[in-house]
Amino acid sequence: MTSRNKLVRIFIGNAANAVVHKVLEKAIEEENLRKYYEKEVHNSFLIAKKYREMINPVGRALPESEDIKADIVKKAKQELNIRIKKGYKNIDIDSVSPATEKLLKKLKANKA
Repeated sequence: MTSRNKLVRIFIGNAANAVVHKVLEKAIEEENLRKYYEKEVHNSFLIAKKYREMINPVGRALPESEDIKADIVKKAKQELNIRIKKGYKNIDIDSVSPATEKLLKKLKANKA
């Protein structure tokens, strides 16, 4: 695996984690747990941003942005389905794709 591919994989992992926690944040009613998820979204976002900046210049979209988006959506949905099987309630799987799109725009990683 080239170092660029490794950076992309780490970026995808942290972006997916941010999406998962964003969806969980909206699904949970307990204030303390929502704050925890909000903090996780922020931390994962910052790490993803750092890796995104290492992949290519921020002014340009990632060349494989559609593949990256698909990987993030897939990974986030897998994790959320695990949470659902563990008994988590009110999880909106359909919000993963829009949340991913929003995150990628914020990171300036997708093609406009």
